[in-house]
Amino acid sequence: MEVFDSKFESNKERIMKKLPYEQIIFDLGGVLIDIDYQATEQAFVKLGLKDFGEKYSQLNQNDLFDQFEKGEISTQHFINKILPLCPKGTSPNKVVAAWNAMLGEFPKEKIDLIHRVKSRLPIYMLSNTNEIHIPKVYEAWEKVSDVPMNALFDEIYLSFEIGKRKPDVSTFMWVCETLKINPSSTLFIDDSPQHIEGAKNAGLQTFYYESKEEFFNFFNELLAD
Repeated sequence: MEVFDSKFESNKERIMKKLPYEQIIFDLGGVLIDIDYQATEQAFVKLGLKDFGEKYSQLNQNDLFDQFEKGEISTQHFINKILPLCPKGTSPNKVVAAWNAMLGEFPKEKIDLIHRVKSRLPIYMLSNTNEIHIPKVYEAWEKVSDVPMNALFDEIYLSFEIGKRKPDVSTFMWVCETLKINPSSTLFIDDSPQHIEGAKNAGLQTFYYESKEEFFNFFNELLAD
């Protein structure tokens, strides 16, 4: 006679519990990789661009950064716009190094967490970034992960490659339509409130990243057996 093991069935039910999301879309900078915007400002000041904050604001008003993040202008064009603001003799390589100074490391515990999430749900990435940053990002990833980023994530959408940026609602809708996923069953995680608002307006569920502790607590509860 078959014996009913209630303990086994109970554990099985917990392991197979239905999660409130069918997939998760992660932001990159500030959520997965550490970002320090002040480091870039300090790097440009060190180059001799003492009023970097003011110059940055002026260029931002001219949509230079938006255009660069959407791949509408080349890296060379972007650098050529920055060089005249720097002291005479500043090399393009120094501009690249200063621009990349904001990029930190991927905390190993976050990479481990992403592996846990991937074992339960499809995971995607949606990032506003640019052609200068991304090689440095991959370099930082490879320091802590044996699995390439594009092998761990089911799809990676980078603004300069897709020609679309957050927080535009159309960007979130395009991602969902491309992936053939339902926005209402999708969780989006970002550390910028305007991006969270754009995702909400597109019908996605959201998690606003404010601290590493809250981030890990959220997933520990979500993935608990």
